[in-house]
Amino acid sequence: EAFRVDPPDVEFPSAAVTSAADPVDAGADAYVTNVEKRMPFHFGNVSVEAVGVLFLSLEVEVDGTTTTGLSQGGLGPLWYYKDPDMAPHEGSEHMLDLTEHAWTAAIEHGPAPTVFDLWHDLYEAQYAWGGSTPYPPLLLGFGLSLVEGALIDAFCRATDRTFAEAVRENALGIEPGRVYDELAGEEPAEYLPESPARETALRHTVGQTDPLTPGEIPPEDRLDDGLPQSLSEYLETDGVSHFKIKLSADPEKDRAQLRAIRDVLESHGIEEYALTVDANEQYETVEEFRSQWEGHRAAGDLDAFLDRLLYVEQPLPRDEAFTGRTRETFADWSDRPPVIIDESDDRIDTLGTALDHGYDGTSHKNVKGIMTGVINGCLLESRRRENLDREYVLSGEDMTNIGPIELQQDLAVMATLGLDHVERNGHHYNRGLSMFPEDVQSAVLSAHGDLFRRHEEGFATVDVRDGVIQLGSVVDAPFGRSLDLDVSRFTPVEEWDPRSVYA
Repeated sequence: EAFRVDPPDVEFPSAAVTSAADPVDAGADAYVTNVEKRMPFHFGNVSVEAVGVLFLSLEVEVDGTTTTGLSQGGLGPLWYYKDPDMAPHEGSEHMLDLTEHAWTAAIEHGPAPTVFDLWHDLYEAQYAWGGSTPYPPLLLGFGLSLVEGALIDAFCRATDRTFAEAVRENALGIEPGRVYDELAGEEPAEYLPESPARETALRHTVGQTDPLTPGEIPPEDRLDDGLPQSLSEYLETDGVSHFKIKLSADPEKDRAQLRAIRDVLESHGIEEYALTVDANEQYETVEEFRSQWEGHRAAGDLDAFLDRLLYVEQPLPRDEAFTGRTRETFADWSDRPPVIIDESDDRIDTLGTALDHGYDGTSHKNVKGIMTGVINGCLLESRRRENLDREYVLSGEDMTNIGPIELQQDLAVMATLGLDHVERNGHHYNRGLSMFPEDVQSAVLSAHGDLFRRHEEGFATVDVRDGVIQLGSVVDAPFGRSLDLDVSRFTPVEEWDPRSVYA
């Protein structure tokens, strides 16, 4: 209640609608369902055991025809705040407030010539208003991203386009030059792959407390739900070969963890693999990060393992990420690993700031902005062409997203960006789609039978074979989803109590 949203006090320009979103007479409805994870997810200094999942339904007028766009997002605030003392229900209320503010602004906006124009106006309104609130900038983008996703979903369905087609044809009207001057006059098709990826390797997350072998699991914690629980079980059942390892910034603990993971891979005869590490803002300063990383290398026995490293993700807190000493340390550190931002990526132009400070790229997650991710891909490819001797990274990360909507929409963007491996941990920390009614699971299986499979115990789950997931049905569908879903079957947001999920 402390951060109740007021109606936006913003004036927008009006323009005639061509082939674009026009929510003049639009309406928005939101619904929530509670999802309990099959095991706790530990990252940084917080732990998540359950979350509310929000569905946004937005009525959008496109060329005189009203179409329903859907989006989905988990109401997990602790990644945005990294405050273990925050009551999760309070953070969830903040996320709902921000989403309501964004959809209210969209409805009150009036006609816009393109989806990008509307989104860009909403972005400026959300951040202008948010500057006078206690919300972190990263969180401001959450509600906006749900509205953005529903707008794109409606547009693709109304115009019978896939997301990849809408981007390559620039039917969405994306103008990278409005974010970065060096891309003025350019369109996404100039920089993105000619066609979307139709499969991608799954990068498996190894959390700080995730068991590596079945023997590490106490009998009272052993899950009997038909899915793997330890890393070694995932190696045997899913054949994963890409891994994301969570670091704690405790050097001895991290070195022990890295050695243990290496030993498990070697014991299973895994010879071809790649890894990334994620520090989730755990290092207080860039000097501490450098000292510990050089310590890992100096240990000697980890060299061959760390040679498989692709990049380090967000080692520094947001308020330390873009300092002069960070820039100087990165410039002076000739043999450092590639480093990218994640939590620091809280505005549409933050990637440019990161590159200026010596970082090598950023992550993509739909909750940080869909069109922002496309523009980031354009900027990185432009810089790559100019600096052939420098490595640039656009990674595919995760927010433990799940179907029936969010996973497919997120993967549709990843495929369009051409990412050949993506972190997917929603299937690891959740028991497939078992938390949804049977008819919803059946609809997902019918529409996306290449991405999902019917588990032997009856529920729908992600189908991982030899460490790879198939994306054909995702890239061929209007913004990732072929199924229709009546989200009104879930709890109306005004009737949902955020405390219910954390009871």
